[in-house]
Amino acid sequence: MIDLIVVNGTIATNAGTFKADIGIDNGRIVQIGGTPPAARRTLSAAGLLVLPGGVDVHTHLDAPSLDMMTADDFRSGTIAAACGGTTSLIDFCQQTPGGTLADGIANWNGKAEGKAAIDYGYHMLIPDFSDSIAAELETLPEKGITSFKLFMSGKGGAMVDDQALVTAMEMAKRCGAMVMVHAENGDAIDHLQRKYLREGKTAPKYHAESRPARAEAEATARAIALAEMTGAPLYVVHVTCAEALEEVVRGKLRGAPVLAETCTHYLFLTKDSLDQPGFEGAKYVFSPPARTAKDKNALWLALRHNILETVSSDHSSTRFHDQKQGGRDDFTKIPNGLPGIEERFVMLYQGVVEGRITIEQFVDLACSRPARTFGLAPRKGTIAVGSDADIVLFDADAERIVRNRDLHHAVDYSAYEGMKVRGRVVSVLLRGEVIVDNGEFCGEPGYGRFLPRARVEA
Repeated sequence: MIDLIVVNGTIATNAGTFKADIGIDNGRIVQIGGTPPAARRTLSAAGLLVLPGGVDVHTHLDAPSLDMMTADDFRSGTIAAACGGTTSLIDFCQQTPGGTLADGIANWNGKAEGKAAIDYGYHMLIPDFSDSIAAELETLPEKGITSFKLFMSGKGGAMVDDQALVTAMEMAKRCGAMVMVHAENGDAIDHLQRKYLREGKTAPKYHAESRPARAEAEATARAIALAEMTGAPLYVVHVTCAEALEEVVRGKLRGAPVLAETCTHYLFLTKDSLDQPGFEGAKYVFSPPARTAKDKNALWLALRHNILETVSSDHSSTRFHDQKQGGRDDFTKIPNGLPGIEERFVMLYQGVVEGRITIEQFVDLACSRPARTFGLAPRKGTIAVGSDADIVLFDADAERIVRNRDLHHAVDYSAYEGMKVRGRVVSVLLRGEVIVDNGEFCGEPGYGRFLPRARVEA
């Protein structure tokens, strides 16, 4: 007798859609279809889609942002993720400037253990690169951390030069890891920021004006070129615009080892959101900034044609009523980032509703390819015998309005407030245990486990 059987649902994977029951035992899927085995519990999925649990590979929980911490810690952030259909995430574990990577990992373990409601892994974010840190990178894969991120922007802060990028790439290739880059030309951005401030242009809309698409495209092209020179795998985070997409496509056509993502907000928001009465535009200050309607369409086309690997949330939440207010007189002092960990799954599903992507592509972008890209497959991101029983029961026909009051994060706004969407997460299973029932969290903070990841093949 097995633990649980999910019956009468329509399973959707990245390979197709079909009706079958799913048998679950000891936290894993043990049978799909065939004669239903005897089970201690039965869960009906009648009238619902049965989807793999979402995999969000870009989050910032309990992380520093300017002189403050993000509003969501591992408890509130992972509960929100679960209620939105995400069962695994990879968070950016940060080195403290001047500290070691090992200290950063220990710090993040303290943040996550006993709080995480879903399974989690780490990327290593490195704001203070040095020769000793470069040497320490080689120790990360043995700890299950096979990706690390460097910034090409943030002059005077986390920004690194090309020498540091090349060094990190060579180390990554040697030890079986992947370099991730925030691709914007930091020198150009610093010049434009100073120019606008000298001219008294301090409003949130100048955040976008000081970070033009060409600054992103130039840095993207440069990072890809360096990856070609070293032969190291590269992952470009949060691609926002057609100009940067063109560089990704050119690199792929040359055979460069480049992968790339976009984020939910770039598919729905434009830079017009920053130009609102009063200080409302501060809610939409994130980097790189939102672009134009033309860029949104280019990103959707890239997803349809499998040019981008994943869609992440880049969840980095700071409250509008107090934390964002620090930049009222200087747009460079507005904490970057916005919430989205709970909204990612259903917002990306709107691409299916609107005919922009297929249901199979949705599953691939939200679940399967993130898991494959970052060494979590086949354990995560799919419905297959032997995989973890991470399952979302999804009502594809439910219609609702996005309201912040209905969400579970610890921040006071949603970037998608008032948007009408189709689709609703009904129930969520993590390793065979129901952690969301009728849209509400019913699991236990601390049930989430650390996910060591496989090494990357160059």
